[in-house]
Amino acid sequence: MKRWRYTLGFVVLSVALLTVLYKGFGRNPHEVPFMLTGKPAPDFVLRSLTNNERVSLADLKGRPLVINFWASWCVPCQYEHPVLEWGHREYGSKAVFLGVVFEDSEDNARAFLRRQEARFPQLIDPRSRMAVSYGVAGVPETYFIDPSGIIRGKHVGPIDPESLTRRIREITTTSEPAAEAQRP
Repeated sequence: MKRWRYTLGFVVLSVALLTVLYKGFGRNPHEVPFMLTGKPAPDFVLRSLTNNERVSLADLKGRPLVINFWASWCVPCQYEHPVLEWGHREYGSKAVFLGVVFEDSEDNARAFLRRQEARFPQLIDPRSRMAVSYGVAGVPETYFIDPSGIIRGKHVGPIDPESLTRRIREITTTSEPAAEAQRP
């Protein structure tokens, strides 16, 4: 009788494990379910790392945004930064690129940016308030916001040139009526 229970338990456990594996394979690990897609981007007012000027979401409304959360201690961020610099050079006339320093010191962030030759604005997020409101779980994470201020997507992990290009096309070709339909 006990042997039958163990066998049944093993079969149930095996089916559960196979189900999890089946559902997990074939999915892109960078496409994480994200509850803010199609919703207005949370407002922010942050200070620039380079010139101490204040930058706000309200000031940028009407322009597509690419917001990247990063840190100097993040190894994938080091690999990703040249892709974002390339994207800024290639698409900076179509979309505003912003970097947001995540849980890092200003000195470390500045040293990182000197090594990486950053050309787009970098902002300081004290106490990670903006990161929390955007749902950042770790770095790097990149958010794509259309001109109406609606979040159109999020990329988790280092972004590649093809994904960056595709996402920028999505936020620069979004029509106003579709964006309005997404508002609560």
